[in-house]
Amino acid sequence: MKAGIVGLPNVGKSTLFNCLSNAKAQSANFPFCTIEPNIGVVNVPDPRLEKLESLVNPERVLPATVEIVDIAGLVKGASKGEGLGNQFLANIRETDAILHVLRCFDNDNIVHVDGNVNPIRDKETIDMELQLKDLETVEKKLEKVKRAAKTGNKEAQKEEAVLLKIKAGLEAGISVRALEFSEEEDIDFVKPSQFITDKPVMYVCNVDEDSANSGNAYVDKVREAVKDENAEVLVLAVGTEADINELDDYEERQMFLADIGLEEPGSAKLIRSAYKLLNLQTYFTAGVKEVRAWTVDVGATAPQAAGVIHTDFEKGFIRAEVIAYNDYVQFGSEAKVKEAGKMRVEGKNYVVKDGDVMHFLFNV
Repeated sequence: MKAGIVGLPNVGKSTLFNCLSNAKAQSANFPFCTIEPNIGVVNVPDPRLEKLESLVNPERVLPATVEIVDIAGLVKGASKGEGLGNQFLANIRETDAILHVLRCFDNDNIVHVDGNVNPIRDKETIDMELQLKDLETVEKKLEKVKRAAKTGNKEAQKEEAVLLKIKAGLEAGISVRALEFSEEEDIDFVKPSQFITDKPVMYVCNVDEDSANSGNAYVDKVREAVKDENAEVLVLAVGTEADINELDDYEERQMFLADIGLEEPGSAKLIRSAYKLLNLQTYFTAGVKEVRAWTVDVGATAPQAAGVIHTDFEKGFIRAEVIAYNDYVQFGSEAKVKEAGKMRVEGKNYVVKDGDVMHFLFNV
């Protein structure tokens, strides 16, 4: 599962990417600096993992990860191939969620591609390009579906109605994610089309250091503009995050954060939010060899969770021994949880809960 960082040129995308991953993407003060999408595999900060480590004292600890893709800056006309438009749009299509970076700071030394700072205009520029690309997709699909609908094909008629609704929405500047469909319509017709504007989105407001804690007037405008979109807005001083990132000493980092009134780097909050945006959750395995966080979709069953470790675990799944994270912490060890009768044995239909500590029994 991948989250793609998008935005206009020079809004701080590559600097943010560098903060999130150890891969140092090229970062320069001009458009089209990032051409090939840079991909970083980023650890998901999770204090629960540290707590389990302190209780189990394992040989190694492995956190959950999420893939972040730094996509080159999009410009007006991208849907018609302007700039490196076609390539950018193809890269966005391959991601599962969008982290939309908006410039919410003034700085005369950093050129704005449109001459002045206006995050709402910037947002609308990107939205429009993505909507135009989706409009192209929906029109192509409609050509085929209309022919089948005319022959009396009931499925094609249903699909035609959904596609016409999407077309009308996009022409009115409404992204697919903001339109309402029945569950059946969504599963049968909307999701398979992989519309770019149907992907979940989070707006990352890149602010100056003084606004890192509470935002600023630009951020207020963004919040107002996206209030009907069911999208999260995250405030991040990307330049400051880059400075924190340069510090090797943990104590120094904490002092820096305290000085600007933050408890943790904003990048940690962003990674967790991206994980949630991708509809992912974590379960743990805990033993003396390793304590490990595993990533599964929200709603995954016990056999599917076992399959993340190895496909054989899913094929030969017998049952799962499950301990709720809070019970593990309360009693302090697997043995004491068992003594207290808090370990559960679950079968194939068990739906994994975030934070479950699990052990699988299987037979291949």
